[in-house]
Amino acid sequence: MKKQFCSLVLFCGVLLWLAGCTTVPQTGRSALHLVPAEQLTSMAATQFGQMKQETPISRDPTYNAMLRRVGERIAYVVGPDLPNAQWEFVVFEDDEQINAFAMPGGKVAVYTGIFQVAQSDADLAIVVGHEIAHVVAQHGNERMTQQLLAAGGALLLQFGTQEMDSGDQQLLMAAYGAGATVGVMLPYSRHHECEADEIGLLYAAKAGYDPRAAVGFWERMAAQSNGAPPEFLSTHPSGVTRIRKLNEIMPRALQAYQNR
Repeated sequence: MKKQFCSLVLFCGVLLWLAGCTTVPQTGRSALHLVPAEQLTSMAATQFGQMKQETPISRDPTYNAMLRRVGERIAYVVGPDLPNAQWEFVVFEDDEQINAFAMPGGKVAVYTGIFQVAQSDADLAIVVGHEIAHVVAQHGNERMTQQLLAAGGALLLQFGTQEMDSGDQQLLMAAYGAGATVGVMLPYSRHHECEADEIGLLYAAKAGYDPRAAVGFWERMAAQSNGAPPEFLSTHPSGVTRIRKLNEIMPRALQAYQNR
């Protein structure tokens, strides 16, 4: 059993070494990605195509023109950080969804509900910049890598608890699962949100949109989040935390806006 345990540890170490680290554009943070980017791009294209078949697409000319206008300006400044993107911008018809997303390969979508909060091109630029930033920083890849490592950690723990009876093992494994969710997985997601705020704000500023619009936009978003879970158990930072961090990086964004 000890030999199996050591072999598993060695295997995990080799896997991490082979994967290596990449550097997140704009922030310079090191990140670990185990899933091939090409695989994620292919999966995203398939999923996005399926969504367009299953979800009503808005024909509102104002919404579509606004997203295309803002999206193309953001895409232009993102270009060096995402050189192989095949950009596509889609507005999905759903007034109840105050949401947006971007997928690997340059697939960007918003729901019509977002226009209740995004009242100007600058507001929408904050949204689009934020979502594209997730793709540029490969946050989805990093989250998947975390899940792979968490699964490996659970397996390691199982090897290390063979001497316990089955009831104790189940309790410990359950505690490990909760710990992985609250202690590691979700906080990482909050970090990703904050990083996407920073990168997205810089993209919006470089594209010619006043980054100060972000504060008002996220205040309106926070007002929409009645009944949201407490920050400790949320994948997004609280409105207060988000706005505080935005104000911290605002000088850099304003400089990018003025120097464009």
